[in-house]
Amino acid sequence: MEISAQGGQQARAATRKRSTARERKALFYGLLFTAPAILGFLIFTLGPMVASFYLSLTDYNVFKDHTSFIGFDNYAKLFSGGDDLFYQSLGTTFYFVVLRVPAVILISFALALLLNMNVKGRSVFRTIIYLPSIVPAVASSMIWLWLLNPDLGLINTALEWLHLPTSSWLFGERSVIPSIVLTTLWGIGGTVIIFLAGLSGIPKQYYEAIDVDGGGWYHKLRHITIPMVTPTIFFNTIMTIIGSFQVFSEAYILTQGGPNNKSLFFVFYLWRTAFRDTEMGYASALAWVLFVIILIFTFIVFKTSKSWVHYEGDRA
Repeated sequence: MEISAQGGQQARAATRKRSTARERKALFYGLLFTAPAILGFLIFTLGPMVASFYLSLTDYNVFKDHTSFIGFDNYAKLFSGGDDLFYQSLGTTFYFVVLRVPAVILISFALALLLNMNVKGRSVFRTIIYLPSIVPAVASSMIWLWLLNPDLGLINTALEWLHLPTSSWLFGERSVIPSIVLTTLWGIGGTVIIFLAGLSGIPKQYYEAIDVDGGGWYHKLRHITIPMVTPTIFFNTIMTIIGSFQVFSEAYILTQGGPNNKSLFFVFYLWRTAFRDTEMGYASALAWVLFVIILIFTFIVFKTSKSWVHYEGDRA
């Protein structure tokens, strides 16, 4: 009996040893294959973030020989009103976000509904909608700069031909932000594709049940399509908010922040502070303020999503 008990203990010990060896081997290969992603995150994301936070606590200037640690003086200057352009750029960016996010979500969703219909040439229309999103920002901005020219632009020419009022577009203080929003709607093809993916995942049996009950397209849209596609709406809303707060190319190419700083977006002001004024420490503080703002808005959307986002596995 003692011999058999000892043999069982030895067998269990050997099994545990082999299991431990397999776990170590799996851990080794797991770390080996994930090492590029981990190193990339540490070197190109986390490392620069830590460095920028430290720089935000200094008066670092590219052309200064000495850099001093000044604590939160940069942040105090921002929020105390010592920098008028900070609040102006922040207000301009918020105005842009408020206009652009609902426009992108509603127009993208409407286009996705149309492109999801079973009509002839559907793939061609999908391609036409998606193509502008892969056009380089510089090229598309130059096209819009010509189209929205108040004197020679095609849009104002067409409006004059139709005897409709024209606009200053990018050159008017009141019209510049709506005009830039208009130019960004050119590239919503990626958002439309994501909506199409969400729509394609809705079981057709639900629509057939509505048909049996005598419902129409409105009942399908309200009771089936929108509730089932809320996770996609949630994702697109998050990504659109983040992208809208980070708008840069349009201001840089189309307006250079004008007229009269009315299109001075936050990221463009950050870039100008860092690379024109070479105030890297102050620009790092601006970057962290933007990071916190995006974090807050993302958190708010996540917290409120519990009341309107419905997943397929949720119970009623």
